Amino acid sequence: MRVAIGGLVVLSVAAAPLAADPIHLSDAIGRQVVLPRSPRRIVTIFSSNTELVAALGLADRIVGIDAFTRFPPDIASKPVVGGRLGFSVDAVVAQMPDLVLVTPARQAAHQLVAPMERLGVPVLVLTSRSVEEVLGNIRLVGRATGEDERGKQLADALASRLSRVTTSVSNRVCPRLVLITGRLGNGLLLTARPGTYTADALARAGGCPALAGRGDLAQVSPEALLASDPDVLLLAGRPDELRELKARSGFRSMRAVREGRAYVVPRAEFLIPGPRTVDGIERLASLLHPPVEGGP
Repeated sequence: MRVAIGGLVVLSVAAAPLAADPIHLSDAIGRQVVLPRSPRRIVTIFSSNTELVAALGLADRIVGIDAFTRFPPDIASKPVVGGRLGFSVDAVVAQMPDLVLVTPARQAAHQLVAPMERLGVPVLVLTSRSVEEVLGNIRLVGRATGEDERGKQLADALASRLSRVTTSVSNRVCPRLVLITGRLGNGLLLTARPGTYTADALARAGGCPALAGRGDLAQVSPEALLASDPDVLLLAGRPDELRELKARSGFRSMRAVREGRAYVVPRAEFLIPGPRTVDGIERLASLLHPPVEGGP
């Protein structure tokens, strides 16, 4: 399907020179998208897409965000176009965007893609099923915004950092770990699922899954987690939450807790698929594989 834009008000913003030729793109779900010119008013649905645009130095082009976006800090003052209850087509259109970046989570793509197409507003759908796909998104958003070289340079720089991590953890013993990402009211725990960029990030940091063989289930009982007896326990949350978890019956005798290998990791680095994930991978790799005395 081909999407084009016309008739929208375009405001002048301070930015690098914008490309004059139409920009032809293919998004994550195979849609062919045509932008008549480099977008100057971008609505970013979900934190990850906001962070991609901001990492390219284009935060001034963002005119709308979702209610859960918190980074970069000065982005929080942007108009909100949706949140927990869904996304408002009217709220998006009110920002007069010439590009909407959306991820198919919480029905966002279902709610916005077709209406935006009918209104002639280009929509680019991004997915982040692996760290490599995150780097691809950076390059794609670079092309979409007329900043091809900037996107390529950023993605290549991140790829180089990842390559150094790969070298540093190679030939090291791979500790069996679990990353807890949340807790449910029924007592079940949410953990990093196989086949996700979070699981990919953990593997790139030199960790091996302790809960292998569970398919793509994210929910696990405390009993199943305890039975896996991981070498390393990670919690995407706050230190006080980890202290509470470690104090529970059963967790005190877990190998990871007994041996002092239970850690908090920043949620933003492992649950928001953006450039900061590379920071998290580097940090976790150092934690899992501290330098060996006399080693390289």
